[in-house]
Amino acid sequence: MQSIQSSFDRRSFLAHSSGALASLALTPSLGRAFGSTRAVEKKRILILGGTGFLGPKTVEVALARGHSVTVFNRGRTEKRIPFEFQNVEHLYGNRDPLLPADDERGPDKALLRPDASPKGLEQLAGKTWDIVIDNSGYYVRMVKASADLLAANAKRYIFISSISAYGGAAPIGGDEDTALATLEDESVEEMGPGFAHYGGLKAACERAAQKAFDGRCAVVRPGFIVGPGDPTDRFSYWPVRIDRGGKVLAPGTPKDPVQWIDVRDLAEWLVLAAENETAGVFNAIGPTAEWGSVLNACVKAASKPSELVWVDEKWLGEHANQPTDNLPIWLPANGETAGFHTWKNTRAVQAGMRFRPVDDTIREILAWFPKEIDRRKRVTAELIEQAKAKGAPAPNLPADPTQLKVGPSAEREQELLAKWAGRPQ
Repeated sequence: MQSIQSSFDRRSFLAHSSGALASLALTPSLGRAFGSTRAVEKKRILILGGTGFLGPKTVEVALARGHSVTVFNRGRTEKRIPFEFQNVEHLYGNRDPLLPADDERGPDKALLRPDASPKGLEQLAGKTWDIVIDNSGYYVRMVKASADLLAANAKRYIFISSISAYGGAAPIGGDEDTALATLEDESVEEMGPGFAHYGGLKAACERAAQKAFDGRCAVVRPGFIVGPGDPTDRFSYWPVRIDRGGKVLAPGTPKDPVQWIDVRDLAEWLVLAAENETAGVFNAIGPTAEWGSVLNACVKAASKPSELVWVDEKWLGEHANQPTDNLPIWLPANGETAGFHTWKNTRAVQAGMRFRPVDDTIREILAWFPKEIDRRKRVTAELIEQAKAKGAPAPNLPADPTQLKVGPSAEREQELLAKWAGRPQ
């Protein structure tokens, strides 16, 4: 189960954020989710992180609802992607209280001593917020440090955990009372081979946040977070690949279960939870859908004709090479992965979580992805030039930034399809 969990949870925070906030325009779903265009009571919201994938979407919703927003981070991501939101307080530092911020050009740096970079959590000290949203907590010592510091000066804490915080094979229809993953040493500060420590670390970080904000903490466990801005390509692979047309290798069967949550739905719910001062533990994931319906929606949205070729999961297990042939999101609907896409979300739905149709997610990914490819090409070229200028070794980057980060190459996919077609009947 560890290798499956690792493909589920790896996140790099290379986001794409919209600059459309100048008009504070609401999406139609945002208006429906909240019932009004403005919050009843303005909240002061601190986001630990805030410039990656989920962060910008949360900032967008919070500003549109009339809240004040502060983001706290090292300043790394906005060196690759400008943080485009106005009227946002930006504090710099490090989740590790012993280390300085990794920042060279943040607008707040002029306020600091010219001989010092902001260290650790010092820019958070003495400030007050209504809600803290922690979407960058991975190691217990660091989560404990921020939660302990903020407990006296913030009313509520929302910790973004993961479905991988649950231990062992996922039960069919599991809920928030399912047993959590454990670690022999919760002080470890590396993810381990195949991200083996990830789930146990998230579970331990939950406990640190809950202890600091006793009765004032919401723990949010998303599954696959997908949609425009996703840097992993795990869900985006399917609409992008199918949009290119031709025969498409579709693993498993059309009836296999699959779950995800659109990043915009999650962001809206986080702001709603902040407004309602929600506490408790929640599986933040959409309802289970049929795999075939998702891929057929991609076919309908594609600009070129495509044909799904359904390939038996047992055959794939014997002929596909891991991890290079990994077909993302989908997992076999039997054995230890039978329950992986069947988590219950009843608590989150009762607390106001709503979900947009998959057609919307697919359409927005297809509109966003060409711009994302341009961004990846630009960033890759910049990083290579920076390394040359410093006389440093070439950075470890994808050979071709225009290619999807997951899934088989086009040539390998067709090779597998040819073998499937030629198999003994």
